[in-house]
Amino acid sequence: MPTIQVPGQNPFEAEAGTKLVLALEDHGVDILHRCGGNARCTTCRVEVLEGDAGAVGEAEATLLAAKGITEPNVRLSCQIRVESDLTVQPLMTASSSGLEPGTRPQD
Repeated sequence: MPTIQVPGQNPFEAEAGTKLVLALEDHGVDILHRCGGNARCTTCRVEVLEGDAGAVGEAEATLLAAKGITEPNVRLSCQIRVESDLTVQPLMTASSSGLEPGTRPQD
């Protein structure tokens, strides 16, 4: 199983193929996902510090471009399927925004 690391937290394993946003949420990582994991809001953005997050799909690329997010290591955690070890840093959190995380994303 792939290992996910978030700075300041204990590493954890996630089943291959799991959406990264779900793996993060299920392991207590503070992350927003206001649109329910549908690649509409960009609140689940993470910075990929290490590892291969896979290819950027069309929906993700379109939304990132529309929002002016051009950094190649910034991705939507709702669009990443965990296939290998990753180190990521959530960029928007419920605690720092004062918002509720959002509806739990679907698998």
